[in-house]
Amino acid sequence: MHPPVGIGVVGCGAISGAYFEHAAKFPILKMVAASDINMDAARAKAQKYGVPKVCTVEELMNDPQVEIVLNLTVPKAHAPVALAAIEHGKHTYCEKPLAVDREEGQRVLAAAKKAKLRIGCAPDTVLGAGHQTARKLIDDGAIGRPVAFTAFMMCPGHESWHPSPEFYYEVGGGPMFDMGPYYLTALLNMLGPVKRLLGSGTIAISPRTITSQPKHGKQVNVETPDHIAGILEFANGAMGTIMTSFAVHGSPHPRIIVFGTEGTLDVPDPNGFDGPVKLRKAGRESAWQDVPHTFIAGYGRAVGLADMATALRTGRPHRCSGAQAMAVLDLMQGFLDSSASGKAHKPKIKYERPAPMRADAAFGVLED
Repeated sequence: MHPPVGIGVVGCGAISGAYFEHAAKFPILKMVAASDINMDAARAKAQKYGVPKVCTVEELMNDPQVEIVLNLTVPKAHAPVALAAIEHGKHTYCEKPLAVDREEGQRVLAAAKKAKLRIGCAPDTVLGAGHQTARKLIDDGAIGRPVAFTAFMMCPGHESWHPSPEFYYEVGGGPMFDMGPYYLTALLNMLGPVKRLLGSGTIAISPRTITSQPKHGKQVNVETPDHIAGILEFANGAMGTIMTSFAVHGSPHPRIIVFGTEGTLDVPDPNGFDGPVKLRKAGRESAWQDVPHTFIAGYGRAVGLADMATALRTGRPHRCSGAQAMAVLDLMQGFLDSSASGKAHKPKIKYERPAPMRADAAFGVLED
């Protein structure tokens, strides 16, 4: 058993609770400090989850017990916080997206490489049992050669429930940068690198009115497209469509479907870990079948962080890497670039699929 890795959390907002809760499943993780610009929020989370230290960001960065800075700030702060962590000699794991644009992301990766530090980045839902099972089915030829796919993430936006939804409509937000990482990371893990893409985006609704508390009635100007449609062509020949929207009500479309020469795969919601996997084999009389998970279920947000912490102790690559997040960021910005230029975007960042998760390890142990 390796000694646990000390984690310092910067940003104790809505998503932090999921990380604190699920981190307890992994002996490799030790939450040692919490910080937020709202220190009351940091104190509340620390008290609820038993984190021993509440401090300023600067104090957290200088704490020798902190080996990885868990960066759960708003998107426009992701790169600055990551760069500060690197400057202080810390590895860092970031909520998605890696940065608000390609240039910021490249600066983060370059700084980490120079300092010989690791960068990790969400989403880690692809490490869940549902998505690992879907990936294995495709790799094993259960649907033959992948030919096509559809991917839909459509909702009305977050101003009706989120306490501070403004960042969803700033540069670095929008449905592609907010939810696109889940969908694109899932597709990359199943199908491999992208050859080219086309995109079209628009601002469908602006301004937006917040109807949640405590900012009920506040008007928000939308700075980035809130409705984006695109076409992706993968290097393996599969082609399909993706749509992300904060301007749609009541979409009936499934999240991700992958169509192959020998069957069709209904992939779980990429915003979750253990959703159902359904397979329909070729043939007019065939029916949908539920496929049992072939990987460990029960993980949640923090499995990617735990995988990175384990990799620090063992020296192997970690799965939710900065390189993967950079490839996703390049695709997301590619949709916006394509929309502006009317031309196809060819990925600028090389992508290699990470190793699959082990199916035979004990729960909470991520050795390879």
